[in-house]
Amino acid sequence: MQTPVPLTLIYGGTFDPFHNGHLSIAHAAGRALDCTVTLVPAADPPHRAPPGASSVQRLAMLEAVALSDPLLRVDRRELDRPGPSYTVDTLRGWRGELGPEAPMALLMGADSFLALSTWHAWEALPGLAHLVIADRGESELSTMPAPLAQAMRGRWVDDPAALRAAPAGRVMALHQPLQAESATEVRQRIATGRNWQALLPPPVAAFIQAHGLYGASAL
Repeated sequence: MQTPVPLTLIYGGTFDPFHNGHLSIAHAAGRALDCTVTLVPAADPPHRAPPGASSVQRLAMLEAVALSDPLLRVDRRELDRPGPSYTVDTLRGWRGELGPEAPMALLMGADSFLALSTWHAWEALPGLAHLVIADRGESELSTMPAPLAQAMRGRWVDDPAALRAAPAGRVMALHQPLQAESATEVRQRIATGRNWQALLPPPVAAFIQAHGLYGASAL
């Protein structure tokens, strides 16, 4: 019997910082799809203000978490590529390495998915990878912008096996209990001296404290 080709699951983001909400999405997706999750930090995110931590610091925080978490991997290609960190360029790079037939998926939150039609060359994404959408079960995906709804028509699947049966082009909603932390809330808590450590994986909290990031008092 031929061994099934493993699914490559990519989770990109600014991760400024990587918090428990990010971790819960990664774990939920890894369990549901029975695969590891590759975290890809953006060096120069084109859709938001400059990050509060440098790309090297954000990479180090991710690597600290992945060191003790067998479900996670870290890929630094966006840090090594000049210019804006466009997701389409990252997926094209992965596709070139994996080949045209290997199943590959991009993991994102529902808020990012709903804004997808504002992304650079977004129409090319489904041709490069499946999309796995982590929503919080609050009908986040019930209303989509018309261009996005049109582009996603006929692509939705419920069975994770469908993602392994094709290299790209399918969309699956990940209905899992997710935590509500946001990076904005974490940064605000740190800056204002409120309790924040419990919102982060311990290695990330320790790194932020040690380096005095986001206004934290350095040790």
